[in-house]
Amino acid sequence: MKKLFAIALAISAIALTGCNTVAGFGKDIQKVGQKMEGAGK
Repeated sequence: MKKLFAIALAISAIALTGCNTVAGFGKDIQKVGQKMEGAGK
């Protein structure tokens, strides 16, 4: 579980540095959520 959290944190950091707008931020958060959801299956 700690490994999954660390991966999610890393993805979040990358996503936050990559988005320039509020809309981009929302899309990045959606992608992180999808990745985490897929990892849980």
